[in-house]
Amino acid sequence: MSQPISKIRNLGPAMEAAFARVGIRSAEQLRELGTDAAYEQLLRAGSRPHFIGYYVIEMGLQGRPWNDCKGKEKDALRERFDAIKTRVASDPDIKGRSQLEAALNEIGVIERR
Repeated sequence: MSQPISKIRNLGPAMEAAFARVGIRSAEQLRELGTDAAYEQLLRAGSRPHFIGYYVIEMGLQGRPWNDCKGKEKDALRERFDAIKTRVASDPDIKGRSQLEAALNEIGVIERR
C-alpha cells in the first residue's frame, strides 16, 4: 500500500498536486526518484523554479524540518538546484515553451523541435 506524498514531512497538498501532474503519485515514488530527479520533472513540466521548494523536498525526504537547511549544506543544495535549472533551461525542447506545450510534448501530442 502506497503512502501519499503529503505524508512526507514538509510536503502538503499543493506539493502533492504538483507531483501528481508529473506522474509522481506516492511517497515511495518520490523517495525512489530523489529530490533532483523529481524536481527536474516539475521544471520540465513547466513549474517555475523556487529554491525554497527544492530544499523543502530534500529536507522532507531526510525527515528533517524545512528550516533545518543552513550553511554549507544549504550552499551545496543551491549548487545542485542551479545545475538542475541550467540543465532544464538549456534544453532546446523546453526553452521558451509554455506549460501547456511542455505537457502536450510530454504525452507526445506535439512534435519535438
